[in-house]
Amino acid sequence: MYDIIVVGGGPAGMTAALYARRNAKTVLVIEKNGFGGQITHSPKVENYPAFATISGNELAERMLNQILEQGADIEFETVCEVKEEGDLKVVLTEEGGRYEARAIILATGVKHRMLGLPGEAELVGEGVSYCAVCDGDFFTDQVVCMAGGGNSALQEALLLAQNCKKVIILQDLPQLTGEAKLQEALAIKDNVEIHTSQTITALVQENGALTGVETHHKETGEVTVYPCSGLFVSIGLIPENEPFKELAALNAYGYFDTDEQCLTHTAGIYVAGDCRSKNVRQLTTATADGATAALAACRYLNELG
Repeated sequence: MYDIIVVGGGPAGMTAALYARRNAKTVLVIEKNGFGGQITHSPKVENYPAFATISGNELAERMLNQILEQGADIEFETVCEVKEEGDLKVVLTEEGGRYEARAIILATGVKHRMLGLPGEAELVGEGVSYCAVCDGDFFTDQVVCMAGGGNSALQEALLLAQNCKKVIILQDLPQLTGEAKLQEALAIKDNVEIHTSQTITALVQENGALTGVETHHKETGEVTVYPCSGLFVSIGLIPENEPFKELAALNAYGYFDTDEQCLTHTAGIYVAGDCRSKNVRQLTTATADGATAALAACRYLNELG
């Protein structure tokens, strides 16, 4: 049995583990995919204190090594349920694992939002991608489209522009919503096109591979097909909190309905990171949540004795 089990190995979860271990609590971190969460999709992190620039993968690796050196345990499994059994919290996984703790920190993160178009799922790996860091090199000297206009989309577009023949940004709003500096960096790229008010309505394919993207202009009604061999989708994130709704209330969007204190209506259950309701979802706010949730969990355990 552990003092604290952290569900999720992103920046929030790893920070929670770090603070819990520094308070002499036994800690298990359970992660289903890979440590680092969404930050591993960022080729350059330039807004995290103490680092002028660092890759998301390197930052995640440093965080992981730090909690391992502090004595945290890790397991690669998919948590499907957390339940209470008396004074204990029990974590069950799809792989059949059962782990017990006196407190739980849910740092479950988010997943990529899909366009929801026919054939999209089948074209993943055949032209459709949700990670330029992972798949961008496959499209060197080719034409690709980027769906989205926020910070993540613009960062990925800049990465793709380094090697792709052309990057076509398709935003369904009248303007890009990413930071001004990112927009300025894209504006000076000769191989970047930006088209706003464009809703992607269909994926064009041939022999099972993507060959183009069809759009509908929201103001003029014009239909356009942009020939491309790749489509990178960056249109938002979806929380995966449904399995835990009995222990921690969800808001209308599926995020944990809690404030900066990271508390839930269940004693001994805390939440941290992008999975909770918040106005700002950044690396720094995720790590802040991790520290807040861990210290709250430690106070709870100390009061139990």
